[in-house]
Amino acid sequence: MKAMQLAAPGGLDNLKITDLPAAAAPAAGQIQVRIHASSLNYHDLGVVRRPGAAADGRIPMADGAGVVTAVGGGVTEFAVGDAVVSTFFPQWLAGRKVPTDFQLVPGDGMDGFARESVTLPATSFTRAPKGWTHAEASTLTTAGLTAWRALVVDGGIQAGDTVLVLGTGGVSILALQMAKSMGAKVIATTSSTAKAERLRALGADVVINYSETPEWGDAVLAATGGRGADIVVEVGGPGTLPQSIRACAPGGHIALIGVLTGIAGAVPTLELMRKQQILKGLIVGSREQQQDMVRALEVFGWKPVIDSSYPLERMAEAFAHQAAGKHFGKICLEY
Repeated sequence: MKAMQLAAPGGLDNLKITDLPAAAAPAAGQIQVRIHASSLNYHDLGVVRRPGAAADGRIPMADGAGVVTAVGGGVTEFAVGDAVVSTFFPQWLAGRKVPTDFQLVPGDGMDGFARESVTLPATSFTRAPKGWTHAEASTLTTAGLTAWRALVVDGGIQAGDTVLVLGTGGVSILALQMAKSMGAKVIATTSSTAKAERLRALGADVVINYSETPEWGDAVLAATGGRGADIVVEVGGPGTLPQSIRACAPGGHIALIGVLTGIAGAVPTLELMRKQQILKGLIVGSREQQQDMVRALEVFGWKPVIDSSYPLERMAEAFAHQAAGKHFGKICLEY
């Protein structure tokens, strides 16, 4: 089978297409899946680009969507022909005992989905939403479930809430779409006039240009009559967190997701405390949460926004496009 491997010490130039033996027949409790698509996340970019981040020969990509081609003994949840999508933490099936490392995350601590076929425990997958393409389904493993958990599981979104999303990456766009489907008002930020129009076309009620308005937290307060956003999907990290705290309503929820601006920085703790906000870190979610999300997505009338799609052998080009930061929505691989 065709696969992409990352040679030590890493870097886009060390992504090599290769032929590997076909996936093994499934044992009891396992399924074999023909992978047809994956989607790029900043986690994947970090693993591929950071020297020494992955073992020599690692197969990248945390997200995988495809079709079940064989079923092992005792598996009743899936049948041959079912469309499935992978889970980010295959060991986190449900509950509050969250993983704290990436040792079992595909494409990081173990081989991922940049290959045509895999055989894994059935619990490493969920059903894909009915009627979705493999590329669309592949956006859910990381970005989709992150947005869902930020809004629903942790944020407790209600109709009439105001949600703030930052930028136009995969998590932010999916959060915008989900929030609108659940009756929320959405405020979005961008530095691009063209992207601002696309955000409005997707349903953003207010768009703020953060290049023109560096104190965009105050602009969010102005747009909400001084109240602020009930939920902030914070993908930037330390460089944007002070403005997110400013923008968030008293008693509001800030879902701390990203490290796009770094891994540490100053936090205006007094304002956070005075406004009695919840600041909660999260990394994707559990299999049970993904199953809940898939059921919900099947009743919504939209599909993920796919910026562009590349064949597996052009993975390095896809990552370069992602690193440039010009994309809108998700970048996918299809094979």
